[in-house]
Amino acid sequence: MRFRIMMIAAGYEDGNDVTDLRHDPSFKIALERNPQTGAALWSKPTISRMENLPKAHDLIRMGQEVVRFYCQSFARAPGQIVLGIHNTFDAVHGHQQLRLFNSHDDEYGFQPIVVFDGDGRLVGALLRPARRPKGRESAVHPLRLIREIREHWPKTEMLLRADSHCCTPEVLELCDHLGLRYFFGLARNVRLQEQVQTLAASTMAR
Repeated sequence: MRFRIMMIAAGYEDGNDVTDLRHDPSFKIALERNPQTGAALWSKPTISRMENLPKAHDLIRMGQEVVRFYCQSFARAPGQIVLGIHNTFDAVHGHQQLRLFNSHDDEYGFQPIVVFDGDGRLVGALLRPARRPKGRESAVHPLRLIREIREHWPKTEMLLRADSHCCTPEVLELCDHLGLRYFFGLARNVRLQEQVQTLAASTMAR
């Protein structure tokens, strides 16, 4: 696992790169092996088995650990936090499972959901295919995070901030049900334009 983390940190994100790097003297030294006489580092099949070892419940526990680490990084529970929910595109260069073609980015890849607080601290991440999340999916991940945060900070107020992909009935109902404040983008459409054109014109004038 240390070898894989070091590979990613050095810019080698593809596990196939291990075929050449397992003999690299720099990685051997970093992993406390003799660069000349030390045994080769882990092979590609071993790395692949390790990365496919976690099951769904293991990934959920990892996510819970990230939240625990985040909450424990504070000396005391804050009165309020801002949670920014973002979709980001992560291109792939092979035939990885769940990869999809994203027309907006014109590439194959994943579209993970990442959540940061207002100061840029990572709160949670979810790897997912490169397609726009449906309403229920957009609600499930924030709900899990909010529940876990409230286990540590039951009195902390939370403000959710996101682009229009989160502005779905499921997410809005979740926020209202949990008493959360939110600030979401709203995608344009003809009906919306008709409703706000007077206000938009007066705002432009001011």
